Amino acid sequence: CLELYDQNQIADCFSCQRVKVSEHVETQYGNMHCIMTGTRKANRPVILTFHDIGLNHKSCFETLFNHMDMQEITRQLPVCHVEAPGQHVGAKTLPNAYTYPSMDQLSEALPAVLSHFGIHSVIGLGVGAGAYILARFALNHPDLVDGLVLININPNSEGLMHTVANKTTCVMFHEIQTNHDLIATYRHHISVTMNQSNVSQFFRSYNNRNTLEVERPVPGGNINVRTLKCATLLVVGDNSPAVEVVVDCNAKLNPTNTTLLKMADCGGLPQVDQPAKVIEALKYFIQGMGYSKLLLISLLFVASMTRLRSRTTSSSSFLSFDGSRSRSHTNELQHGQTHSDEKRGRTRHNTDVSMESISNSNVDQIISKSTEVAC
Repeated sequence: CLELYDQNQIADCFSCQRVKVSEHVETQYGNMHCIMTGTRKANRPVILTFHDIGLNHKSCFETLFNHMDMQEITRQLPVCHVEAPGQHVGAKTLPNAYTYPSMDQLSEALPAVLSHFGIHSVIGLGVGAGAYILARFALNHPDLVDGLVLININPNSEGLMHTVANKTTCVMFHEIQTNHDLIATYRHHISVTMNQSNVSQFFRSYNNRNTLEVERPVPGGNINVRTLKCATLLVVGDNSPAVEVVVDCNAKLNPTNTTLLKMADCGGLPQVDQPAKVIEALKYFIQGMGYSKLLLISLLFVASMTRLRSRTTSSSSFLSFDGSRSRSHTNELQHGQTHSDEKRGRTRHNTDVSMESISNSNVDQIISKSTEVAC
């Protein structure tokens, strides 16, 4: 691997060191197709993803996880992609005798997945229906969830869309004006590569979901209210049709461990449309959970690889853009390290900051405040 110097080859170098396993995991509610990438390590969580309706792990998360910046995270934290029954590529039509699981049942199928792979804790990353499932899972199994990143979550029982076609149009409506290729690609994927019968069953299950029973704790009030106990990052594009329901969800969660990220000039697919910004927020989110040392190690590896490439292509010193960027991020992580091991119990205050200010401000301030971010 150290003989690979080209930027694209370095990306391949990252990939070749990661173990990838694709399996159908049997649960009490049907088989879940799962893709496990990376090597599990003691005392480190696994990033657990769950896709939205009409998508699968590839179409929902490929752009995000193939981004070069994401390697700084995935080199240290393995990833488990979970696909709902019948939603994977090449899926056969589910039998007539099969009753598609409810959203609650899909969340209760996840412990079997974690047990199968020997996973003891996760950082959940979900979109739409997947975000709802992971939030439900965290409510029922708080000991298994270290953190949640929820994109376009709707905690209410009444769905925003009434047909799969309307959902496709609604989620991507605000992408059309600026990204015709993106909307065409995803329309083709949903209509051609997905099993329409299975997608319809997944949609009906989502449309019949129950409201997430969460309540914002009040100072001096009942300390046993039902709420998400882990660090939570809510993400939504400011042009997304899901803005109102995501803001509503934020209002119901504990402000001491919840951050709302609104992404400017972005519609219903922030992880596809603006993956770099989502990754930037994810890095600070993970650091705030107490894993800054892991990211620091990965950043140093990136810097060393870039240095190696720089020495090979020229005799100049390590002054490339990539190197400067890596050192800058490393300094930020080191600066915030004194508070990085505090994973829970921070008292935060609501503030409004931009993504630009996140990148340049004191990291301690970022991880110690409940933030509403507009980027």
